[in-house]
Amino acid sequence: MFEYIKGQVMDLFIDRIIIEVGGIGYRIHSTMNSTASLKSGDITTIYTHFVFKEDEMSLYGFVNKEELLMFQQLISVSKVGPKLAVSILSTYTPYKLANYILSNDINSISKASGVGKKTAERIIVELRDKVKNYNLEPDNNVHIQDYENSYEALDALVALGYNKQEAEGVLFSMETTNLTTEETIKKALKLLMR
Repeated sequence: MFEYIKGQVMDLFIDRIIIEVGGIGYRIHSTMNSTASLKSGDITTIYTHFVFKEDEMSLYGFVNKEELLMFQQLISVSKVGPKLAVSILSTYTPYKLANYILSNDINSISKASGVGKKTAERIIVELRDKVKNYNLEPDNNVHIQDYENSYEALDALVALGYNKQEAEGVLFSMETTNLTTEETIKKALKLLMR
């Protein structure tokens, strides 16, 4: 339905982007890789996939076509929905995931949040032939552990009673590269107590 949306980034969260086009703010669910590459105020193009279910209409979007294409491949797998696909792509880049699929690496795929061994096996079986054309060069993206630490820190801050949106805002504004989960939480708590 929507191929892409071009507009101004109004707000960013760990798992979504708010982009304004023609006076309308669109909530677009996205991966941590995509949200981390944007800044509030940027004019950008987000490649989108519209999901329509009887109880939900959602827009999923990504800053590059490779992530969108892998997202679409993942949701074609039996029992893999859009939220799980976003979780997987927040853990691995499309190229890294394609490498794991082609090398039958069930253990690595199952490290993504929400993915068990059976789901990892299903992803490998159903996508093995579809991902052969991915450029399998090593990618230079930000280390994924930083994103996993941010997710764990967010869960911890919410468990401590902080508002999820406020905690996301603080975590997103912080430099968390090379910090452990504990260090990320401590740094976030200092900012939240101000």
